[in-house]
Amino acid sequence: MISFKQLPLEAKAAVAAGVIFFSMMLSRSYLAEQLELRTRRWLLRLQMALFANALMLIGSLHVWRSTVTTFSRSSAASSFCFMPWKIAVFMFLALAHSSFFTLLFLVAEEPYFFSLAAYTCLGAYIILIFFLFALGSVEQAYKFLSGRGAKAGTGNKNSRTAMKPVLAVMLTVVLTVVGLLNASRPPTVNSVEVPVHKLPSTMNNLKVVLLSDIHMGPTVGKTKLAMIVRMVKALKPDITVIVGDLTDSEAEIMRPAVEPLGELNSPLGTYFVTGNHEYYTSDVSNWFELLKSFNIRPLHNENVKIVSPKGTDDWFCLAGVDDIEADVLRYSGHGMDLKKALRGCSSEHAIVLLAHQPVAAKWALQERPDINLILSGHTHGGQMFPLNAGAYFLNPFFVGLYKVGQNTFVYVSPGTMYFGIPLRLGSRAEITEIILRSP
Repeated sequence: MISFKQLPLEAKAAVAAGVIFFSMMLSRSYLAEQLELRTRRWLLRLQMALFANALMLIGSLHVWRSTVTTFSRSSAASSFCFMPWKIAVFMFLALAHSSFFTLLFLVAEEPYFFSLAAYTCLGAYIILIFFLFALGSVEQAYKFLSGRGAKAGTGNKNSRTAMKPVLAVMLTVVLTVVGLLNASRPPTVNSVEVPVHKLPSTMNNLKVVLLSDIHMGPTVGKTKLAMIVRMVKALKPDITVIVGDLTDSEAEIMRPAVEPLGELNSPLGTYFVTGNHEYYTSDVSNWFELLKSFNIRPLHNENVKIVSPKGTDDWFCLAGVDDIEADVLRYSGHGMDLKKALRGCSSEHAIVLLAHQPVAAKWALQERPDINLILSGHTHGGQMFPLNAGAYFLNPFFVGLYKVGQNTFVYVSPGTMYFGIPLRLGSRAEITEIILRSP
């Protein structure tokens, strides 16, 4: 029987990831109620960072062998540039691995340069892994189809082996720069008209501004949030809604950074529902209190009547549900409860639901098909290549406006900022201006 010491490094990393994941499950099941909140918060984040790093180690070993070990066996190893290259690759991988720990140690009013560098390297790491895998697969497919793999000369083989990592690195650098430039641009304002069944005629052209996935934390700070708030105010919305993932850190730490939220002054109110990342902070109650101090109302499985300024008899129901991750994390007092959220909302009036994840939107429509409009986020539009494909297949609604049935629409925001990695490839940050039309 093979001992743990005899396993290859990749297998050891996989075993470590499995052990950490198992410890996360045990912590959530048996220690959640026994640990003090702050301790539980730190333990969860530490476990998530260690789990991510254990998985990344598998890819990092492949990157090192492809970009360093491959050249150490060739004449390039004797060149002056080889040692600086080894150091550069090592620093790149170290920064990528350290990104997950910035949530524990490097969150402030404005992002630290180290956090920005670390998460940029993480984004480049994902792109590089993809291209190394893709080019390697193409190479293997070519060998198989041509049947010349065994006949190729040693010189040609070494040349082709060297070209693969060089091409992967060049593509990674180009796409990383493009992604950085795209993410650094202000969010685009996308105006969408949505017909809402049973919306009172006095509320025709009501303007709702949708924000989602701002992710205040290691790489998004007060300056970016202030820019978003200025753009929202310029649109002069009747209602502003934030559909989750506002933050990645605790309320006490982020209080100075989120002060611009106090400037949102939509006449019919500003509303908020939780996303999965709010529950990762383990600080939802404090965030609710902080948001209330900015006159932002959390909809914690509840609803409000949005009354027309032109007549008190004209109104629609605006409801919000907790994110479904609260159930997975067994977060006390939280979890998606659609019946509670829609209590008092009948099909006689229009119903608009705020639900962070598109999966929650799908579940809500299965239970209450009379909902007229659901506003979601979560997917980031994939945020960056090559993650776009995964986000597309894992969510019933990916990005943009969807018509479901005769009188129901779902709109999924691609996100107002980004999570951690300051790159956007194949997607664009967005502030959505939704114009409600009465039939």
